[in-house]
Amino acid sequence: MYRTHYSNQITEELNGRKVKVAGWVWEVKDLGGIKFLWIRDREGIVQITAPKKRVKPGIFNLMPKLNAEDVVAVEGIVNFTPKAKLGFEILPETLEVLSRAESPLPLDPTGKVKAELDTRLDNRFMDLRNPEVMAIFKIRSTALRAVRDFFHMNGFIEIHTPKIIATATEGGTELFPMKYFEKNAFLAQSPQLYKQMMMASGLDRVYEIAPIFRAEEHNTTRHLNEAWSIDAEMAFIENEEEVMRFLERLVAYTINYVREHNAKELEALSLNLEEPKLPFPRLSYDGALDILNDLGKEVPWGEDIDTEGERLLGRYMLENENAPLYFLYRYPSEVKPFYIMKYGDEPEICRAFDLEYYGVEITSGGQREHRTDVLEEQIREKGLSPESFEFYLKTFRYGMPPHGGFGLGAERLIKQMLDLNNIREVILFPRDRKRLTP
Repeated sequence: MYRTHYSNQITEELNGRKVKVAGWVWEVKDLGGIKFLWIRDREGIVQITAPKKRVKPGIFNLMPKLNAEDVVAVEGIVNFTPKAKLGFEILPETLEVLSRAESPLPLDPTGKVKAELDTRLDNRFMDLRNPEVMAIFKIRSTALRAVRDFFHMNGFIEIHTPKIIATATEGGTELFPMKYFEKNAFLAQSPQLYKQMMMASGLDRVYEIAPIFRAEEHNTTRHLNEAWSIDAEMAFIENEEEVMRFLERLVAYTINYVREHNAKELEALSLNLEEPKLPFPRLSYDGALDILNDLGKEVPWGEDIDTEGERLLGRYMLENENAPLYFLYRYPSEVKPFYIMKYGDEPEICRAFDLEYYGVEITSGGQREHRTDVLEEQIREKGLSPESFEFYLKTFRYGMPPHGGFGLGAERLIKQMLDLNNIREVILFPRDRKRLTP
């Protein structure tokens, strides 16, 4: 093997011992009688020190001929010394060039020379060599691991639903059509209908982490046409508050897990990630409209709160409640999908909620309507045909428990957690209106 240790695995216990390290050339420095080579791997930087009198002539002569981003492997002796930048160095016995990098590079992976986001995304493989960019995706990996752990600790079962579907999940959102042999089909907007169907199966608590596809013609810093959604559904709930309590615990656990396991990455991003305070505040739709009205923005009752309104509320909740995370709930039924349950004594209000993070919606959820006749009527109210949803409605006719759930946007959660400007920063290969490659 070319590598026995990553850079962060070289400890004082290895002083005087032989190791193999491998990675990309970060920097080369030639001081005449001594030459230095810094190699970057996934975990950091390692220094190779080559005094002329102590290394083979071939190694000494090869080092200054290396280019930035050449791939190399070094075998040598670990030497812990305060003279080394990192506290240790490796005295090389062998140096092998595994791959040469062309010059000039499409961008500077050190980040010293800034590149536009489009240039970075066109060359994502090299963009990731920047430690700050790599830190984002290490945190993403940790966050999704935390999400899965929390679901399993709370008795949820992971499921996988179809991404090629015959009908829309809900009205309003544009669909990506496709040909499915002799039939017309669509890419799935959400696993909503399928995870609800699982509530009739007896699995009781299910979750899925998977891509969703929305053909909305947005061109904003918080929308993607292919995104990853963390979806959950819970049976035998009495009201939406049970779902909200679970969701806030999930989000808090995930943030704290990142704080605990990604200290180095958070430092690379110069980010102090604060511990969330439970419970998250609850703000009713009516209360939100009152606040916005006081702030000079009027939203007619029954309309959804737009991006500017969300941003104003986010600033208000942070400044007045010290709450980066908060729920909006008790929405007008008109602005939410057909499957959300209405309040019996206030049918104009439904049991839906959104979770906001610094003024950006990261989650939508609520209690679902489980009574077949009511559900069919609510489908008609939205101008849809119950016949188009027969595969879904069938499951409600043979014993469907009360249930609820949510869809949490993975990219939005991580973007807001890391205080990033653009959602494209947190997904490897974004898909938006203009970007289909790489």
